[in-house]
Amino acid sequence: MSWLVVCPILIPLVGAASTALLRGSLPAQRIVTIATMALLTAACAALLWRVNQGGVVALQLSNWEAPFGITLAADHLSALLALAAAVVGLCIAVFAPADLEREREAGGFHPVFNALLVGVGGAFVTGDLFNMYVWFEVMLISSFVLLSLGGTREQTDGALKYAGINLVATVLLLLAVALLYALTGTLNMADLSIRLKDVENQGMVSTVAVLFIIAFGIKAALFPLFFWLPAAYHTPATAVQAVLAGLLTKVGVYALLRSFTLLFTGDEGYTHGVLLGLAGFTMAAGALGALAMGDIRRVLGFQVVATIGLMVMGVALNTPLALAGCVFYLVHDMLLKTGLFLGAGVARRLSGGTALAGMGGLYAATPLLSLLMFALLASLAGFPPFSGFWGKLALVRAALEAEAWVMAGVALAMGLLTMWLVGRVWGEMFWKARPAGDAPGLASLPAAGRAALVGPVALLALATLAIGLWPAPLMEISARAAAELSDPAAYIQTVLGAREGGAQ
Repeated sequence: MSWLVVCPILIPLVGAASTALLRGSLPAQRIVTIATMALLTAACAALLWRVNQGGVVALQLSNWEAPFGITLAADHLSALLALAAAVVGLCIAVFAPADLEREREAGGFHPVFNALLVGVGGAFVTGDLFNMYVWFEVMLISSFVLLSLGGTREQTDGALKYAGINLVATVLLLLAVALLYALTGTLNMADLSIRLKDVENQGMVSTVAVLFIIAFGIKAALFPLFFWLPAAYHTPATAVQAVLAGLLTKVGVYALLRSFTLLFTGDEGYTHGVLLGLAGFTMAAGALGALAMGDIRRVLGFQVVATIGLMVMGVALNTPLALAGCVFYLVHDMLLKTGLFLGAGVARRLSGGTALAGMGGLYAATPLLSLLMFALLASLAGFPPFSGFWGKLALVRAALEAEAWVMAGVALAMGLLTMWLVGRVWGEMFWKARPAGDAPGLASLPAAGRAALVGPVALLALATLAIGLWPAPLMEISARAAAELSDPAAYIQTVLGAREGGAQ
């Protein structure tokens, strides 16, 4: 069943081609996109089951042996994140037709959305750095088009800022990849993990590692180069905001997680120290920035930044508990941020705006949406028994065990600020009286689109609650992923020993 490893790329690729051919029929495109995401979810679940039962899966395309050919590989980390991305994709595929204006949807949303999922899946299962660069480019182009759909001045401004800073990251990533190839003669990540230890000039390896920190740090929205995210994420339609917040920065975190556990481990005192410092500043900047904002979209944008810092802290600590907490929180955050952006989009439609000062009265008008948003906001704050609590607990405990007292303090302070923020957002949106009179209820939404708008929010809210009430299954898989990251021998052996049609 090693062929399953190609499914995160192949299935959305077929979906992108099919929806492009059906560009004259929006109903057909919608059906194909939803079916594609449903099939992708099933295939990624099967891939995770296969990895959980039999270990790392690797496939060499065209029967070129590693490290010379194109390698696809999936361990617990890759398979778990691919599944989470597929669930996010399915929720957005259902939500988007009811959210997007017809002109935007007909402007290419479905083919580009599927293409974006191709890039995300490719980044998770690729086995070499050059192809990771290629998949990042696929994501960059696709996300730029999605940000630009509609062509308003605000969107164009946000898309250009997004593309500009990410092009800088692209150039730095390509330079770093070229330097690694010059040092080792290979770009296969399993092969690199062996050869980098034998490079005489370890100072150059550390320099290349810093280039990777900058390049992937921009993609993940690390301090101080995170400003493009809150400047861009509030401009597009809700469905586009959700896919960007739920997936793109998380792929950046995955790239850091993979690179600094498999490749750059020879000078951890320096490279991981840099990551740790950046993580602390990112948490502080994101939490304080969110408190300073008066627009729900910008609030959530800065919260994306804050939680990225928390996850990168786990990467930097690089202990089994820290890595397990990072993986757990990464999955939780992919589902949570998607749900929050979708829920905020429904609230915007009911309130007629996104300024917190202009909202209010939604608790009385829409009890269902209020309960769903409460579950999501409580998980964001880390209240037990919601899913955010367990991830934060594992990461703070890991910081304390590593005697990283300052980082533990910053993480706890970020948690307190987030609780304050959640109380403020809840009070403004749901608890206070609406300034302009009574808020309309869900019945005011078009009947045909009501379930499509609320259903994905409900699914994601219930998922965060389920993970919080029964954290053991996800924590067990996260612990297995952390063990593979801490000791990548099985990954290396499987990739370098794989043959077409199977894995060893």
